[in-house]
Amino acid sequence: MSAALHTVLCERLGCRYPIVQTAMGWVADSKLVTATSNAGGFGFLAAATMSTDLLRREIAAVRAATTANFGVNFHMFQPNAGEVIELVLQNADRVRAVSYGRGPSATIIKRFKDAGVLCMPTVGALKHAQKAVELGADIITVQGGEGGGHTGSVPTTLLLPQVLDAVKVPVVAAGGFYNGRGLAGALAFGAAGIAMGTRFLMTSDSPVPAETLKKYVAVREPSQIRASTAVDGMPQRMIDNPFLLRLERGGLLRRLFVALSSAWAWRAHTGMSLAHMIKTFFAALREGDGAIQTLMAANAPVLIQRAMVEGKPDEGVLPSGQVAANIQSLPSVAELIQTIVSEAEARLAALRSRT
Repeated sequence: MSAALHTVLCERLGCRYPIVQTAMGWVADSKLVTATSNAGGFGFLAAATMSTDLLRREIAAVRAATTANFGVNFHMFQPNAGEVIELVLQNADRVRAVSYGRGPSATIIKRFKDAGVLCMPTVGALKHAQKAVELGADIITVQGGEGGGHTGSVPTTLLLPQVLDAVKVPVVAAGGFYNGRGLAGALAFGAAGIAMGTRFLMTSDSPVPAETLKKYVAVREPSQIRASTAVDGMPQRMIDNPFLLRLERGGLLRRLFVALSSAWAWRAHTGMSLAHMIKTFFAALREGDGAIQTLMAANAPVLIQRAMVEGKPDEGVLPSGQVAANIQSLPSVAELIQTIVSEAEARLAALRSRT
């Protein structure tokens, strides 16, 4: 490996290559994280869609399957956030970093830092990056609008340099990356590495069912992967499918029905009571879309679960970065990372030869 690929990200996370596997709900499980870590990258477990008991088992599984460090992703608004934090701290000898969107307080961040756990939030706007650093973030992951799932509107090529100029901590580039050219380009911008979600989802080590993976591989045009607010009121980049189209075309009552159905299925994870569901139902009828969006924000994982776990891609939603349109193969994680590293080294060597 060339010295150019051994960045400060590798030093801080303890990985061989500056390649991060992001924490996709229902997808980033112990097997995918282990495959990533053993191949030299750095993987995050998606604790945001895990119960406390499941996360405990998944952390134990990664610890047993690899000697490499790994990370855990969570959200402060999930009901078991406090328990997730304690689990991370109990495993601070191996959990090297935590990632999050809506971040924990400065007090909680200090607990992580005191335990030697790096704080590595993902942001989609310059102001959010600056605020994260103020609160104590050690590394910032910047996701441009090309990225999958919840996303902003600013392309990576514009957002990345803004953040690089504004903060003094290492910056990881996300949104639109899937090969060695992208890694070389991110390093040329000044980033410490890249983070990828969709590219890891589309591997043979991914737990995503075959029927759902077929939908991803079949995409040929980036326009088929677009941002929609239909799921929870916030822009999420997803692959067009019959369910999404029905949700977008449906009126108030249909969206309310979907929200309540998802809430019922998600009760075991959220702790939502029947009384709370009834209260939210009547609030939604009075307040319209605003209450529905609040309900859907807590229950959108169910819509993803149908595709990612149950293998019913036309009955749920398919979060995806636009890069899926450029991907037609499902290599192993080890093959993927080695291909990216080799291509990045070749591109960087070609640049050096021009000087």
